[in-house]
Amino acid sequence: MSEAVKNVQKRGQPIRNVSITDITMNYKQPPSAIVSILHRISGFVLFLFLPYLIYLFGESIRSEISFAHWAGIVSHPLVKIILLGLSWAYLHHFCAGIRHLFMDNHMALDKDASQRTARYVLAVSLVLTLLVALKLFGVF
Repeated sequence: MSEAVKNVQKRGQPIRNVSITDITMNYKQPPSAIVSILHRISGFVLFLFLPYLIYLFGESIRSEISFAHWAGIVSHPLVKIILLGLSWAYLHHFCAGIRHLFMDNHMALDKDASQRTARYVLAVSLVLTLLVALKLFGVF
């Protein structure tokens, strides 16, 4: 056993693992950690919904009648919210992927630049999602 574990056991304090609530509620995550976590979540969501999106696309280009049918379904507000969430997932995953490509080329690797580019990714993906929301809900 390591010295740290022996010292903790001598003092009578129990050894415990860090739980998910400790990580999410008690520790303040830096922007780069938030972007990394959201990048993984958005990739997973896109992976789950990809068969549905391919099916929807295939059905919508089959004929004019099927396009009108699916356009009616997509016009429902709940479906629009789901599509907005998928749009955010795509836009965030895309922006974070570009950030990772820059980092793979040894650009913006120091702590300050990494945090700054993470903030840019969050801001750009949210602004693009807002534009999609405005278009989706008929503002312009």
